Amino acid sequence: QVQLVESGGGLVQAGGSLRLSCVTSRSIRSIDAMAWYRQAPGKQRELVAAITRGGSTNYPNSVKGRFTISRDNAKNTVYLQMISLKSEDTAVYYCNGRVGLDNYWGQGTQVTVSS
Repeated sequence: QVQLVESGGGLVQAGGSLRLSCVTSRSIRSIDAMAWYRQAPGKQRELVAAITRGGSTNYPNSVKGRFTISRDNAKNTVYLQMISLKSEDTAVYYCNGRVGLDNYWGQGTQVTVSS
């Protein structure tokens, strides 16, 4: 079992930056992969960034070059640094952790980008 707690969301103007944090309840080294997803109203949840235990990262083209996922093993925390935010980045952002076939989710944090 893994509990995930996100923080860092808020209201930001277009072109601004935000950093989201996700604290895990167990050693992040024991988690196979961590990821951030987002879900906008009326849309499906989509992946925005992922990082494996080995450190490999993955981003969709929509955020590549603007979003960066990183982790601090000592703090059991994963971050999502977002720059050059656009109105279409507005969504609830969820932290995800995968252990084997099991997926765990945080409660989500709202990011609103005003144009």
